[in-house]
Amino acid sequence: MSTPAKIGPNSIIQTVAALEATYGKAKAENMLRKIGQGYLIGNLPKEMIEETKFHTLVGLLQKEIGDTATASILKDSGERTARYLLKVRIPGIFQKIVKLLPARPAFKLLFFAISKNAWTFAGSGEFAYVMNQPPEITVKVIFPTKPVVGNFYLGTFTALLKELINPKAIINADIKQANNMIICMYKCGI
Repeated sequence: MSTPAKIGPNSIIQTVAALEATYGKAKAENMLRKIGQGYLIGNLPKEMIEETKFHTLVGLLQKEIGDTATASILKDSGERTARYLLKVRIPGIFQKIVKLLPARPAFKLLFFAISKNAWTFAGSGEFAYVMNQPPEITVKVIFPTKPVVGNFYLGTFTALLKELINPKAIINADIKQANNMIICMYKCGI
């Protein structure tokens, strides 16, 4: 039996923070209790988590508040994750170098670096980027989940691109379910 794939704790931490920002702390906590995720209240993860925990939370939120509200929460969660990465995980010197480069080389350098640690957010899935015109990012989520989860990555990538490459960057997302996986294609207007 294989060990379950793990992902970073920010998937949960920032999703709970986005819930609290949207609904207020009390209502968010009540919602977490109602959907069987009350154990997260005051007990957010500090280390890598099994990807099942994040995808379970996403599915339960989707059932409770619907697709549109869950997509909004996950996009906010992704943006919050990007801010965390910029503050704590992406070295300042690297950020300065990327910001000095023209957009396409900056994109290539940033996503080359991200690809080295992609397992921290892709879990059992796959991550890739290609330097097409426009550049594209692909995340294949193999763990059973719903297409709405692609909004988490959309929020993260958009915030990183806007901060490091072009404040006017726009990502067009095509998120669909196919062959027992979620395929998230992001075309990046940088």
